[in-house]
Amino acid sequence: MMKKKLQVIFSKIFTMSTDTTENAAIIDNLINLLNKGNAHISLDEALKNIPFEILGERPNGLPYSIWQLTEHIRIAQSDILNFSKDSQYRSPNWPDDYWPKEVKPASEQAWENCIRQIKKDRESFINLLRNSADNLFIPFEYGDGQTLLREALVLADHQSYHTGEIMIIRRILKNWPV
Repeated sequence: MMKKKLQVIFSKIFTMSTDTTENAAIIDNLINLLNKGNAHISLDEALKNIPFEILGERPNGLPYSIWQLTEHIRIAQSDILNFSKDSQYRSPNWPDDYWPKEVKPASEQAWENCIRQIKKDRESFINLLRNSADNLFIPFEYGDGQTLLREALVLADHQSYHTGEIMIIRRILKNWPV
């Protein structure tokens, strides 16, 4: 009961502190961050033109391949999206269900499906942002105080971190710039 009262109080404080124009500016910036990367290469650019043959390589003792990082991004993004829109959603088990055990994709089709799903889920999350109105700062009624803003920032941060790892592997494998 106390948690619910605190959520109501905080939601009133946050919705009073921003107007529609400010919310729209924040949402536009979040969308740009998710799509473009801004100060660094975007995930879409990092994943372009990678030869299928190198997707499973783990050079110099690195713990993950490009495939494992990309599939991990897909799984985590799906988790964040589903958590943000569905109070009944249950997250996979950490860390086992967030990382693929296979070092490389089963086929080129599996690779293409992974990238396609990343883009589709990212667009679905962006639609959540666009439709959030004044709910950007309001904690979800479930969870531990997460807000749509927080989940958007976690998504962008996570994507950025692993995009950097993908780029390092591509450079080590002499596959960047292409």
